[in-house]
Amino acid sequence: MKKIFTLVLVLLMSLSLAACGSSESKSDNKGSDNATGKKLDKLSIAFVPSRDPDEIITATEPLKDLLKTELKAQGYDVGEVDITVGTNYEAVGEALSAGTTDIGLIPGGTYVLYDDGAEVILTATRAGLNNDSENPVDWNKNKPTEKSDKQANSYRALLIAGPSEKGRALAEKVNNGGELTFEDLNNVNWNVMSSSSPAGYIYPALWLDENYGKTITDLSKVVQADSYGSAFARLASGQTDVLVTYADARIDFADKWTTEFGRSTSIWDDTDVIGVMPAIYNDTISVSKNSDIMDDDLKAALQKAFINIGNSEKGKEVIAIYSHDGYQIAKDSDYDNERKAQKLVQELSSN
Repeated sequence: MKKIFTLVLVLLMSLSLAACGSSESKSDNKGSDNATGKKLDKLSIAFVPSRDPDEIITATEPLKDLLKTELKAQGYDVGEVDITVGTNYEAVGEALSAGTTDIGLIPGGTYVLYDDGAEVILTATRAGLNNDSENPVDWNKNKPTEKSDKQANSYRALLIAGPSEKGRALAEKVNNGGELTFEDLNNVNWNVMSSSSPAGYIYPALWLDENYGKTITDLSKVVQADSYGSAFARLASGQTDVLVTYADARIDFADKWTTEFGRSTSIWDDTDVIGVMPAIYNDTISVSKNSDIMDDDLKAALQKAFINIGNSEKGKEVIAIYSHDGYQIAKDSDYDNERKAQKLVQELSSN
């Protein structure tokens, strides 16, 4: 009986050790799974065409590896990062809503139009400018506009007069202390962006409403551009007299002004500010609510990844294509004022 009892005891101990070994083995495998993380075959990012699409694609190519590296550190193994540029601002918003792209770098105006299918996770910070006055003459006296060391989470939209005869006449009137009438503005050719662009449409429309009781749809000569690059090219050639754009756009296009756009004098000599819009909250990084791969964990990982990228020298070189200098956590309510702006524009457009 003692022998039988001993054998049973040994057998029970062996089974117990085997169970512990199995449990430890499973625990080790679980730890290995956490280390390797989640596998994402593809992560898609869409940019709006605020610059030339080819230029954006080239400049953002390093973002693919930077993002893979940052997400890898947080447990995500990403196979492919696909970067595209939408044909217009709305195309990116629609892609986010449809779930055909996972991430969109879009302005606040585009975000609030598509917030039924998009969720903001970050807002961009930018280098501030040496000009921030609401008086256009101050901008013209303090040329060229330059970036400062101070970071800003908002920016201005400007109405810029070009080198055409009518553009110069408006600039001269403003710089001599005169006030533009709606007739002055209605007598020139405007270049605007799509209706969801804050600097290229929404805030200029509000500025017209506040100052003249009019909006962009009341102007008789308006051309919509597919990018700011083509807008500045038209301004340089005299095809249009004025354009609306973000405040540091002339910095971005200063070189092309005398090369690709064929001007013999600088953009600072050929153009003047004739209108200054209210401050606009910065661009967003938004994610699709309908993406198959998007969940709270991935959102948190993307927030950390983009913040880290924005804090690195290599990352700053990449995101400089949009004049972004870094990113901070954003929430939906940050863009409530943008919603008010959109509502007013829609009301004005429907009248």
